[in-house]
Amino acid sequence: MSDKKKKGSISAYSILLLIIIVLALVTFFVPGVEKANLATIVMAPYNGFLDAIDVCVFVLVLGGFLSVVTKTGALDAGIKALVKKLHGNELVLIPVLMSVFALGGTTYGMCEETVGFYALISATMVAAGFDTVVAAATILLGAGIGCLGSTVNPFATGIASDAIVSLGINVDQSVVIGLGLFLTVVNLVIAIMFVLNYAKKVKNEKGSILSSLEHDAMMEAYGKEYTAEADDFNGRKKAVLCVFALMFVVMIISVIPWDGLFGEEWLLGVFGWSEFLTGQPLGWWWFGELAMWFFLGSIVIGIIGGLNEKEIVDAFIFGAGDIISVVLVIAVARGASVLMTQTGLSDWILSSASSALANVPGFVYAPASYLLYLGLSFLIPSTSGCASVTMPIMGPLTAELGHNPAVIVMIFSAASGLINLFTPTSGVVMGGLKIAKVEYSTWLKWAGKLILLLGVINCVILTVAMLIF
Repeated sequence: MSDKKKKGSISAYSILLLIIIVLALVTFFVPGVEKANLATIVMAPYNGFLDAIDVCVFVLVLGGFLSVVTKTGALDAGIKALVKKLHGNELVLIPVLMSVFALGGTTYGMCEETVGFYALISATMVAAGFDTVVAAATILLGAGIGCLGSTVNPFATGIASDAIVSLGINVDQSVVIGLGLFLTVVNLVIAIMFVLNYAKKVKNEKGSILSSLEHDAMMEAYGKEYTAEADDFNGRKKAVLCVFALMFVVMIISVIPWDGLFGEEWLLGVFGWSEFLTGQPLGWWWFGELAMWFFLGSIVIGIIGGLNEKEIVDAFIFGAGDIISVVLVIAVARGASVLMTQTGLSDWILSSASSALANVPGFVYAPASYLLYLGLSFLIPSTSGCASVTMPIMGPLTAELGHNPAVIVMIFSAASGLINLFTPTSGVVMGGLKIAKVEYSTWLKWAGKLILLLGVINCVILTVAMLIF
C-alpha cells in the first residue's frame, strides 16, 4: 500500500468549520443580508449545539444504551448466530435492510433515528466479510432514498403540501404519492445494485476503498472474531435481544404522526394509555422522550443480562463518552445552518432564484427548480424547515405559471433527499460516518458517481412529470 493511501483525511470538524467560515465570508458579497462578524463565526458551533440539543442528548443516551447491550454479550452472540445462519448468503442482508430503511424514510422521514443502527450494522457487516462502507451505505442510502421519494412523510411532503394548501392552492396527493413511490423504487433499485457490486468486491478481497488508517479503525471497533468458541446464544442473551428489538420497534411507532393520518381522537384512543411513561402518548414522542426511553431500556437490559449496578453504570458512561465525538459533529454541523438563518443568506438565495424562475417554460422551470432546491437543501439541511420557508413562495409561483404544485412538492423532496445523502451540514451524515469509521472524503469518493447518477435520473423524471401533469 502506498504512503499516499496511508495518509489521513481532513477531519469532519475541520470541514464543517471551514464551511462556516466560507458562509460567513459570502455574506460580505451579498447585498441585503446581515454581515457575519467574528462573534457570529465563533458562536456558531455553540448555537448549533443549542439548536440540536435534543438530538445530541438522544445520541449520548443511545451510545450508553448500546454499550450496556454490548456488555451483556448478547449482540456478539446474536451476530455470530446470524452470520453462521447466512453463511454464503450474506449479501441478502443488503437489499433487505436497505428496503426496510427506505420504507421508514418514505413513510415517516426516518433520518436522525438511524444513528442508533450504525454501530450494530457496522459490526454485522464486518462479521459478514464486508466493510463499514457497506454498512454506512445500507443505512444512509436506504433511509435517504426513502426520504428522497417521500410518499406520506409528514416532515417533507406533508409540511410542503400543507404550506401550499394553507394559501388556498390545491395539491393533488395522488400525484405526490404516485410520483414519490416511483422515485423511491427507481432510486432504490439502482442503489442496491451499486452497493451489492461493491460488497461483492470486498467479500472477494478485490479491494476496499478504505485507507489503511480507516481499515485499522474499523477493525479496532468492529473486527471481533466470531469463532466457534464464542459465547453460546443462550436464553438470557435471546431475551436481551428481544427487548433490544422491542426498543427500536417502539421508537418507530412513537414518532409516526398517527394524528395526522387518522386524527387526534384515534391516536388518543389507541395510544393514550402510553402517556403515563413520558407524559406524551406514542405518536407524539420526539428526541426527549426517545432519550429517556432508551435510558430506561439500558437499565432493564442490564438487569436481564445479569449485570450488577456498577457494571450497568460503567458501561453506560463508557458508551456515552465513546460517542461524544459524534455529538460534537452534529452540533458543529447544525452551526452552519444557524449562521445561515441569522444572516438571512438562505432567504436571499430563495428570493433571488424565485424571481429568476418567473415566466420560464416547464421544461426549464422543473430542472431549474431542482437545482434551486439542491442549493437550498444544502443551506437548510432540515427538511421540514426548508419546506416551511420555501413552499409559501414556490407553491404559488408554480401554480401561477400553470404548472402542477404537486410536482414542485416532489422536486423539493427529491432534491432535499439527494443532498442529504452527502451534505456535510447534516449531523446524520457526518455522525453516521463517524460511527462507521468512514472518512467524509472516502464517502464522497465512493458514493459520488452514484449520487450524480441519481440526481440526473431524478431531474429527468421530475421534468417529464412537470410536462405531463
